[in-house]
Amino acid sequence: MSPTRPDEPPDVAAGSAFVLALACPDRPGIVHAVTGVLAELGGNISDSQQFGDPGTGRFHLRVQVQVPAGTARETLAAAFAPVAERFAMTWALDAAGRPVRTLVMVSRAGHCLNDLLFRQRAGLLPVEVPAIVGNHRDLEPLATFYGVPFHHVPVTAGTRDAAEARVLGLVEELDVELVVLARYMQVLSPALCARLEGRAINIHHSFLPSFRGARPYAQAHERGVKLIGATAHYVTAELDEGPIIEQGVERVTHAQDVGELQAIGAGVEAQVLARAVRWHAEHRVLLDGHRTVVFA
Repeated sequence: MSPTRPDEPPDVAAGSAFVLALACPDRPGIVHAVTGVLAELGGNISDSQQFGDPGTGRFHLRVQVQVPAGTARETLAAAFAPVAERFAMTWALDAAGRPVRTLVMVSRAGHCLNDLLFRQRAGLLPVEVPAIVGNHRDLEPLATFYGVPFHHVPVTAGTRDAAEARVLGLVEELDVELVVLARYMQVLSPALCARLEGRAINIHHSFLPSFRGARPYAQAHERGVKLIGATAHYVTAELDEGPIIEQGVERVTHAQDVGELQAIGAGVEAQVLARAVRWHAEHRVLLDGHRTVVFA
């Protein structure tokens, strides 16, 4: 979680709901202090989830509150700030359901991109996609179909720094809050991972680290695996080792060939990534060291 920013969304319509998500060292009185501030402003809590981690000594809380007519986000944030300071909280306050501006990065496989754009268009995913970045042009027609600008940013060993600078330029220019690697088959530099810490999500098949490299489904088929799946996680400099947000598996049998395994795996990847993106956009994912707390 990151502290609330002064440039976050301004006033919302009267009577709207807000989501407050926070983490801090665990100690008595946290819930009482938080709910007390909300009650003083006439807020009605419609949902509340909390978790105290005995291993790290951290407390995590997510509340959704309905505010009276005329209550601005700034009013709520100003009232809450002293409590946050007293308990050394990292926190975020946002309008419930506000679409999160999301940049999607792709290579050649389109199943995750298509699923995300379909869910967004259908109103099933609280994101707004202002642009798609691809290191190949294969998925440009799909972006055009959904009416999303496509930026071709090829990457080679000699152009990676320039390519990543262009990605960061788009992030800043388009006010991007979340970057999704939807089967983007390029390794991000440690510097870019650091710039996007806590706001970049990747998806990969769950064979790692058993079947690295080319043709993982063929390798899995040769070994006779009985479960295939996918993992969505935050991006870090350690390849595919970031804090896990969501995972999914499907059972398979010896009778299924490599193509069938790939098709099943693609379905799992799309579903797992969509859940991770939705939970992040709804402020349901809180970092707890190298782990996550997910209030799904």
